[in-house]
Amino acid sequence: MRVGQTRQEQPVSNYDDPLVIRQAAELETLLPTLMRRLFTLDRDNPVYDLPVAQLRVCSLLQLGPRTLSNLSQDLYISVSAMTQIADRLERAGMVERICGAEDRRVRLLQLSPLGLERMESRRAFRIDRAQEALLLLSEAERHTVLEAVTLLLNAAAATAPVTQQEDPLPIRQQQ
Repeated sequence: MRVGQTRQEQPVSNYDDPLVIRQAAELETLLPTLMRRLFTLDRDNPVYDLPVAQLRVCSLLQLGPRTLSNLSQDLYISVSAMTQIADRLERAGMVERICGAEDRRVRLLQLSPLGLERMESRRAFRIDRAQEALLLLSEAERHTVLEAVTLLLNAAAATAPVTQQEDPLPIRQQQ
């Protein structure tokens, strides 16, 4: 499927291609394994015990303050479930509720200084782990890997649902 092409435009016969099915199954195994090996935190990391849902919220908040309804849409959960997650994160000191700059009636959730510090620590750890792995490859291999992952990300973006705010990756690449 070409980037920008929707599933409806893709001929059905390609979904039956045994090679593509086998490659998709291999990718389904490889990517989670890669992510675990690169990015599993040490037990002493401050966000190690943070539940996945709360970690996902904090990851989104690294982009800046968001409304609870916006977060709930991006995470495909109800606003009431999002409120419970926000309450737990607030009690843990990871987030704070603030008034909107343009409309003070709007309540936003943002990382607290503690939450920001912990998420930055998590990111630094993950970068260090990725760097260790990349150093085992030649410069040409690193280029090939990053180019391939970028191509796959673009292809996946063409088939994934659109969210309110994009993943933090493009913003991180600009930093």
